[in-house]
Amino acid sequence: MAVQQALLQHLQSGATTVARAWGLERRDGQRLGFTDHDADLSFEDYVFRAATGLSASALEQGTGLSVDNAEAIGLLSDAAVREEDIAAGRLDGAHITCWMVNWQNPAARSVVFRGTIGEIRRQNGAFVAELRGLAEQLNVPQGRVYQRPCTAVLGDARCRFDLNTAGFVTERAAEQVEAQRVFVFQGGAAWHGFENSWFTRGTLRVQSGAAAGLLGSIKRDWSEADGTRCLELWDALGAPVAVGDMLRMEAGCDKRFLTCQSKFLNTLNFQGFPDIPGEDWIARYPTRKGGNTGGSLR
Repeated sequence: MAVQQALLQHLQSGATTVARAWGLERRDGQRLGFTDHDADLSFEDYVFRAATGLSASALEQGTGLSVDNAEAIGLLSDAAVREEDIAAGRLDGAHITCWMVNWQNPAARSVVFRGTIGEIRRQNGAFVAELRGLAEQLNVPQGRVYQRPCTAVLGDARCRFDLNTAGFVTERAAEQVEAQRVFVFQGGAAWHGFENSWFTRGTLRVQSGAAAGLLGSIKRDWSEADGTRCLELWDALGAPVAVGDMLRMEAGCDKRFLTCQSKFLNTLNFQGFPDIPGEDWIARYPTRKGGNTGGSLR
């Protein structure tokens, strides 16, 4: 409150020296600072760089639970926000805080916005980032969904399966990469114990190189006639993977009760409802043969 009061007194003086400062923390922990002042500022463990050319549009705020919105506009540069980082999604969902600060006395400042980065648009060497207020998190659906497939993510707190269990994860150096989407590995013996489709619906994580920290969802996992093993992602990674970069492949789960039972031996933590009636169950009629399983009326 003291720093806010100091800023208020400065604003009431009539002659003001205020600027905006943005502190951005990416999901990987890296912190970046920007300001529209013509000199660097430093506070709150941030160094706010003035050479980034960052500016902001008007901030829309409202009472109640409406979402605060704003936009920040800046130049793409190697020292601040790089084209490669945006393409790789490293800024997606990053936490951002905006201050109004007296640049002659940074101790006199006030937070005017807190939220996350939403959509980022790029053109002509610049970027425009949508800033979403904290109330945006209230748009996330809450509660459970009653459905046959499991609603947990393999390895999360509800699933409780340890992905580091032997036989469910492997680490390999990249050997052949096609369009940052298909990964080909030689030597079928190295994949002994991992049957075809074992990693389908699983996760590929890049552990080193330019794409370190990125992950992709595995669409297909198969072996060729010559013994090579191939993994295809649903979407290409946002940064290049070079030969020799370390990759981690985690087993996939198709969310079925049978898979949870036979592949992972984890039925006690299954988060679906495998016995729930099908959608057309109400239209079925009593028969002498079999039960009303909710299947197709044929």
